Amino acid sequence: MKTQVPSLPWLGIAGPTASGKSALSMALAAHWAARGLRTEIISVDSALVYRHMDIGTAKPSTQEQHAIPHHLIDIRDPLQAYSAAEFVTDAQRLMAEIRARGAIPLLVGGTMLYFKALMDGIDDLPRADADLRATLSARGLAEGWPALHAALAQVDPLTAARLAPNDSQRIQRALEVYQLTGQPMSSFFTLKTTANNLHQTCTYRLITLEPLNRSWLHERIAQRFDAMLAAGFIDEVRALRQRGDLHPDLPAMRCVGYRQAWAFLEGQLTLAELRERGIIATRQLAKRQITWLRSMPERHVIACDGTNALATATQWADGFVA
Repeated sequence: MKTQVPSLPWLGIAGPTASGKSALSMALAAHWAARGLRTEIISVDSALVYRHMDIGTAKPSTQEQHAIPHHLIDIRDPLQAYSAAEFVTDAQRLMAEIRARGAIPLLVGGTMLYFKALMDGIDDLPRADADLRATLSARGLAEGWPALHAALAQVDPLTAARLAPNDSQRIQRALEVYQLTGQPMSSFFTLKTTANNLHQTCTYRLITLEPLNRSWLHERIAQRFDAMLAAGFIDEVRALRQRGDLHPDLPAMRCVGYRQAWAFLEGQLTLAELRERGIIATRQLAKRQITWLRSMPERHVIACDGTNALATATQWADGFVA
């Protein structure tokens, strides 16, 4: 007779970049290990899926990944794409496997689209239309992507609020979906119960790390970007560029910092400009992440710049897994 494995909850840790998500996840895992509870971490980060992109993505170190099992890291070559739908499928499978091993799935990251798709479900989006994409690309070149971003804001303000004005790939896709279906891309995320909705299989809670003082986060972003430069970030991007099969319009190379470093290596930016633009782009990313978080009413907010933030988060998480 098979042993019945109890259904264990999963806990999510979300927040803007540089808010301390990884540190909290490792601390929680160590804290629970002292109580005899095992934890496995599932990365909720669209950049960490790429191999050979370690420094610029602040990827958990080899030691951290050995100490606590991590999943959905280094699963794609930078030439390959990875979608929210693929993430949901992978995360569902991994959580079932982790629970079967008697461990707690801890989902950690800052790609809010992935969290949203996982919690609320996502309907099938229309397939790409080559002719329409070519038309939108031509418009982007002629009018500039900020103009198309403004056009998107008229028909899909929710999606536009989460995208940078020069994020050509995602702006193009959002406009493509609207023109093909007559519906904004944001409408494809539903609150109804679907096969993708994990309310069916387990309960969950979402901790979010959000700063009370935005300048605190800005300072951490600058410090981390400087640390990445000192750790050899430019050499990392140089090695990717020297492969010869990558280009700056790929999703992987559009990750914050990588696009700016690529431009530096092509002589388009000075080192000082690389640093300045990289920090600004990271701040803009953090702002968009916080916008996403505010659309998640089920979250439990922890002030990441508050006193005893780690202790507060640990105490709340303890109550959930007790």
